[in-house]
Amino acid sequence: MEPPEATLAARGITDERDRLLSADEALAELQESCGGVIPGPLAIPELLDLVGQARQMGLKIAREFSAFDGTDVVSGFARIVPLEDDAGGGCELLVDNWQRSAGDISSTHDLAERLDIIDRASAEITARLDSTQKLQLLTALVPDADEFHEAVKAGPGKVWTEYVSLSGVAHQQPLHWRLLDGAHCKIPGSLRSWRARLLPIGPRKEDPRGFELLFIADEPLINEFGGDGEDGNSPYTRLIGGALTPVLRQPIARIVANAETIQAKLAGPLRSEYSEYAGNIAMAGQHLSGMLDDLADLEVVESAGFSTAKEKVDLADAARRAGGILGVRAQSRSITLELPEQGKSADERAVANAEFRRVLQVLINLIGNAIAYSPEGSTVTVETRIDEDDGMVAVSVADQGPGISPEQRAKIFEKFERLGRDSDGGKDTGSGLGLYISRRLAVVMGGDLSVEASSPEGMSTGAVFTLRLPSLQQSS
Repeated sequence: MEPPEATLAARGITDERDRLLSADEALAELQESCGGVIPGPLAIPELLDLVGQARQMGLKIAREFSAFDGTDVVSGFARIVPLEDDAGGGCELLVDNWQRSAGDISSTHDLAERLDIIDRASAEITARLDSTQKLQLLTALVPDADEFHEAVKAGPGKVWTEYVSLSGVAHQQPLHWRLLDGAHCKIPGSLRSWRARLLPIGPRKEDPRGFELLFIADEPLINEFGGDGEDGNSPYTRLIGGALTPVLRQPIARIVANAETIQAKLAGPLRSEYSEYAGNIAMAGQHLSGMLDDLADLEVVESAGFSTAKEKVDLADAARRAGGILGVRAQSRSITLELPEQGKSADERAVANAEFRRVLQVLINLIGNAIAYSPEGSTVTVETRIDEDDGMVAVSVADQGPGISPEQRAKIFEKFERLGRDSDGGKDTGSGLGLYISRRLAVVMGGDLSVEASSPEGMSTGAVFTLRLPSLQQSS
């Protein structure tokens, strides 16, 4: 590996709104790589956080930092000096020991993937944007988002920032997506504060095909709406999903995120045993978060009158999205994911009449299990097909794990059942609810979920889980 480039020094000036007014060449290049301009809002998240702290506290801050500019890792020692009000009220930004290198950023990417997964799990409102940030689809499952949802239906197709009130952002919209990722905002009809996440869609973040927009509330919803019946099954009166999960989700997510930051040594050098401790804390937090999600889902699928939406669901596309979400997990165990190829006519005709979000939930569970139970270096294969005889479409997930005996197959979809298989290495930390919930969802959507051995009877290698759903063509 070539040595890093020579040490440089960089200097910049920000104003009272944390806009970068001037910068040396190196800092200006990093600002541009992160989606910013000069003059314009400081677009380097690692430096923006330090500048904001120094300005608000009126204190000098000196700290190491590292950032990714899309190609290389940039690191240095930042010194932030608040300026007097008569000098603009901003900060002087000085960076010593400025280095640029093509270092190993896999741990940073892994952490970013995990944080995205946490935010996806915490989001109570989700949306799909096109490449110009215009809102195409909105899904809101909380009552204080009803006014927001109605506003979108009344005036569809606008840039998403026109529907909300951004906090601390007074610049003309739409800004570059990197500058809006993480912005705080107010949603019409909601008394809560929200944080917006923009996750680019497509292989090139610098030129995304669109965005996944997530809204994460800063505080749980206080139930002011009451139940709508005496059965206790109102979606806002359930104990786990309506009360405990919103309260516990964010503190657990913060514990996991902070533990993973410590484990990856992104906050500075750390002895190896403490890094291992942090990894154990993160793993325990993820387990607890997963159990909360499973218990909340269990309440939902077992509530009276539970139903799902009916919409066009391309099973091949849903499989590719689920595989993309779990790609880092598979790569960490050297497992190959064989997913339906885009543009294959046989795959693209497997279109179901179901709810996309629930289909994705089932596929993430099935593919995640396959990754966990398969040996390192093996292959997990996801395929779609059309059953012309009964008007159903199907997607199957096949692994090369230890297999499932006929006795186990008879019980594997039961509630709290963990007799199926041990995950590779003998660790099984699941709640025993994932497959039960997945099958309930499949049945409610008019289909079914089944399992069979991938090898001839008598051999114990591999299993195939198949989700069958009504075909859109047949339903119409």
